[in-house]
Amino acid sequence: MAAMVLTRCVSRTLLSASGAKAIRIRCINRHYRTIATMTPTAGTGGGAAFVLGLPVLSCLAYEAYRRVQSSAVVQALEKEEVLEQADYLYSCAETEKLYQLLLQYKDSDDAEFLWRLARASRDLSLLPNMEAERKKQLVFEALEYVTKALERDDKCFAAHKWYAVCLSDVGDYEGVKVKIGNSYIIRDHLETAIKLNPMDATSIHILGYWCFAFAELPWYQRKVAAVIFASPPSSTYEEALEFFLKAEEVDPNFYSKNLLMLGKTYMAMKDKEKALLWLTKAKEYPAHTQEDKEVHKEAADLLKKLG
Repeated sequence: MAAMVLTRCVSRTLLSASGAKAIRIRCINRHYRTIATMTPTAGTGGGAAFVLGLPVLSCLAYEAYRRVQSSAVVQALEKEEVLEQADYLYSCAETEKLYQLLLQYKDSDDAEFLWRLARASRDLSLLPNMEAERKKQLVFEALEYVTKALERDDKCFAAHKWYAVCLSDVGDYEGVKVKIGNSYIIRDHLETAIKLNPMDATSIHILGYWCFAFAELPWYQRKVAAVIFASPPSSTYEEALEFFLKAEEVDPNFYSKNLLMLGKTYMAMKDKEKALLWLTKAKEYPAHTQEDKEVHKEAADLLKKLG
């Protein structure tokens, strides 16, 4: 992948260089012709000297413009290469390497770098044996990075998605009242992400998870929420199921957790046959990440309960 980018980079650089050279030659020839035709003769005023400067200034202006354009092309190619490398590391679950790569761009104004850094920070916080204080630091850093991403580009669906996720994570440190209050904001951002990109299965899955969490909310927590808010967030298993199925329709077998949640939702709805089907799929899903392994264990435990 990196080789492909490098090849493109070399090709574009050569093309740019040859094009610029041709233009410079034309520009220089034009300058020489101007000198030949406009050199003042005896008795001529100084007006010609002023005219002589124009082609030279045009060449200089073009050269400055070309350098700016060339720099922009190089930066674009560098961005493309870094993002490809980042996405590759993410697909390989190389969380620490990904975090270190993207941390170099924490002061970037580019939303594409920032939301990926937020995701990497969050993933790092979820690694086993992560020290509690470091975990908390990473969780809050993730929210900071993705907030910057949204400020830079509020049309970026991924920024909305990961803002919702990171805001939920921060709620774990800020108490029940804040967490429930944030739930409205979380749902709004997930719905915006889906509107901006209806084919992103992950956003749809997370919204399904949001619905499932409020559908299974214990009665005493519902009472607490009702005291704090006039109309606390609520949902149903049927609504959660709709989103989980939609995510699977958009991108079949894309995520072990979606298969697990389908099984758990059917269990909650007392549909044993379909619960067995989806839990078995979750258990047989190839384990690439720590989360996949955890899904395997939970699916196996639930299958034993179902008999």
